[in-house]
Amino acid sequence: MKLPKELIKELVREKKFTSTNQIMETIKEMFSDVLEEVLQCEIDEQLGYEKHQRRGDGPNNYRNGSTKRKLKTQFGEVEVNVPRDRNGSYEPQILDKYQRNVDGLEEKILSLYAHGMSTRDIQEQVKDLYSIEISSELVSKISEKVMPQVNEWQSRPLEAYYPFIFMDAIHYKIRDNHQIVSKAAYVVLGINNEGYKEILGIWVGGNESSKFWLGVLNDLKTRGVKTVNLFCVDGLTGFREAIQAVYPFSGIQRCIIHQIRSSTKYVSYKHIKEFVADLKLIYTSINEESGMERLIEFKEKWGKEYPTAVRSWEENWDILATFFAYPSEIRRIIYTTNIIEGLHRQFRKVTKTKSIFPNDDSLRKMLYLASQNITKKWTMRYRNWDIILSQLEIMNQTS
Repeated sequence: MKLPKELIKELVREKKFTSTNQIMETIKEMFSDVLEEVLQCEIDEQLGYEKHQRRGDGPNNYRNGSTKRKLKTQFGEVEVNVPRDRNGSYEPQILDKYQRNVDGLEEKILSLYAHGMSTRDIQEQVKDLYSIEISSELVSKISEKVMPQVNEWQSRPLEAYYPFIFMDAIHYKIRDNHQIVSKAAYVVLGINNEGYKEILGIWVGGNESSKFWLGVLNDLKTRGVKTVNLFCVDGLTGFREAIQAVYPFSGIQRCIIHQIRSSTKYVSYKHIKEFVADLKLIYTSINEESGMERLIEFKEKWGKEYPTAVRSWEENWDILATFFAYPSEIRRIIYTTNIIEGLHRQFRKVTKTKSIFPNDDSLRKMLYLASQNITKKWTMRYRNWDIILSQLEIMNQTS
């Protein structure tokens, strides 16, 4: 609701503003006055009579002065008189008992935290914007309030069907029992039945292992995920066994890009361009039969010089060639885990100021807040999703 124009004109004539700072200072004073009036209305309603009003029936409770409280707001620090009653039963409804931050300041601090700003940077930013001094302890306390949301989000029910799920881990340094250790944030990203990307969860645990991924998969199943067409993963040993143990009827696609990186580790620099060009002939083949022919040719050419690299393609062919069974619209989505690696790049931008996290929960908080900001931009579903979904339905019927 807007203030009447005549009232604003009268205020302007009275104050004779010469700068925007004077306007902001007046709004700050008005904020304090309006808040005090709201508190007076609250205590009037509780006591049953207004201030200075006489009561013939002799009320059992009376006003008992006020207490000054300093509040941090977006207008700066303001002082408010909070009324009291003799019985001590009045508690403001608009302010929590120990609240010292109002008017969205906590949300602003959380937003800065979610964008990866350090505690010191947040302190300086708030001071510059609102002329308020805040402590690092206050920033920590505000961020701690997020943990119930993190736990609720992490355990929320999921849809029963996801066409595609991508799994990968990102590693961080964390303090644990007075030591600095490397831990993995296990990230699972799904494409739901409507064709939109969705982060299904983020788990923090020891170094990446198939045993931990097995626990993650069981968690997904417990939260309601019953059917998955295809899991897209990197080359971690044991991934296949973990997926088959929980979702035995789902397909597995090993990331082609990860496979290429793994293969070229063994290749001399002078051969690398030719080697990669020959690999491209394999995974861009029109179908699996043609791809296998190219792999045989590849082995004949490079097998003696780089047997380990060639053997890796042969041994993993069944999960490298999975995407050949799908039409071109789907192949573009599933042949690589770039979709989740793109998410990890965004996580790294947010966490780059944190070389070491004090504990697991501090990492979980930051990744959760970052994910909320990232997913706000995921408003477009996959292109030609109607065609993709109809193709998947046919494939599900014939499998």
